[in-house]
Amino acid sequence: MIYLDHAATTPVRPEVRAAMEPVWAERFGNPSSVHAAGRVARALVDEARDTVARCLDCRPDEIVFTSGGTEADHLALVGSFLARRDEGRTHLITTAVEHHAVLETAELLQSLGAEVTVLPVDGEGCVDPDDVRRAIRRETFLVSVIAANNEIGTLAPLAEISAICREAGVPLHTDAVQAIGAVPLTPQSPPVDLLSLSAHKFYGPKGAGVLFVRKGTPLRAVIRGGGQERRRRGGTENVAAIVGLARALELALAERPTEAPRQAALRDRLVARIEATIPGAVLNGPRGDRRLPNNVNFSWPGLESEMLLLALDLEGVCASSGSACTAGAVEPSHVVMAISGDHARAISPVRLTLGRETTEAEVDAAAEILRRVVARLRG
Repeated sequence: MIYLDHAATTPVRPEVRAAMEPVWAERFGNPSSVHAAGRVARALVDEARDTVARCLDCRPDEIVFTSGGTEADHLALVGSFLARRDEGRTHLITTAVEHHAVLETAELLQSLGAEVTVLPVDGEGCVDPDDVRRAIRRETFLVSVIAANNEIGTLAPLAEISAICREAGVPLHTDAVQAIGAVPLTPQSPPVDLLSLSAHKFYGPKGAGVLFVRKGTPLRAVIRGGGQERRRRGGTENVAAIVGLARALELALAERPTEAPRQAALRDRLVARIEATIPGAVLNGPRGDRRLPNNVNFSWPGLESEMLLLALDLEGVCASSGSACTAGAVEPSHVVMAISGDHARAISPVRLTLGRETTEAEVDAAAEILRRVVARLRG
C-alpha cells in the first residue's frame, strides 16, 4: 500500500502509543476524582497541558482540550457568538474555502440570528486581506480564516489579517488543523485569539484536539455539565488521548525544520512527474512555499474523482478527493468551485498528501500508477 492521504489522518507514532498505553492500563482514574487514582490522572492532564502550552508558546490556562478540530472550530465560533450577542456583536466573517466544520457552524449561527459574510478567494484559494478590512464593522464578533486549506494546501496571509483584526479590535480565529507541524505557526506568530488543532493530523490519536483561547477573549461554553476545562468545555477528559496529543505535538514540532523541507521536495517531484506524464492535469492551488509542504491536488476535467480514487485504491494507492469528512458524498469540491467556478474541475480533484514515511520511490510509483489509471479511464 502507498498511503498518500495524510491530510485525512496519520498513523499513531510508536512513541505516542507508548505514552498512552500506561494510561489505559494503570492510570485510568477520573481526573475530577479526589482520591489517589484521580489525582494521578489529573497530574497527567496538567502535564500534557503544560507541554502543549510550551509548544504553542502560550499559557497553560489558554489551552482547552476538545474531541478534535471540528469541536474546537465549533466552540470558537459558537462560543464567541454566545459571549458577544448581548452586546449586539452578531456579525461573523469567514471565507469560501473553510473546512466544513467552520462553514456548517456558520450556517448554524445564521439560524440563531447571526449575520455571516463569506469572503471570496482568488484562483489559488487565497483571501485578500483588504476584503477582510472592508468587511469588518462595529457588529463583527469574530473573523475566522483557515491557516492552511485542507484540500488544496493554500497558506493564508494570516500576518496581514491579524494586523487588520488587531487594529479593528476584532478577535481572529484560525483553523490550524493542517498547518500545525507543517509550517511555522503559533498563536503568537502571527498573533491570533483562537486557534484549533487536532491530534490525528500530526501522528497522534483520533478523538483529541485543542482550542487555544487567548486570555481575555470572550468565550462561553457550548458543552456544559461538569465544569471541566475551567468551565469552557464540560465532560470527563479523554486522558490517554490528551497525553498522546501532547507527545505527538512535541515530536512534530521538533521534526518540522527537517521534515517539512523533505516533504516539500517530494511534493514538487510528484507535481513535476504528473504534469510531465499526464495530459490535461490541472493543479489546484498555488506552487512552492505558498502551499503546504505535503499537499498535491490535481483535477482531470472529464473524469470524476470517485472513479479515479476507486481505480487508485485497486492499484494500492490511498488518496482522496478533498476533505475526508465528506468522503462518500458525490458532490463537487466547494474549494475547487470557489477558486475556479468550473464544475467539471470541481468533481474531478484527487488529493495526494505525503507523510513522514513517504519515500521518493513511493512518489514515483504513485505518479506512474496515476498515469495508467487516467489513461485507462479516458480510454
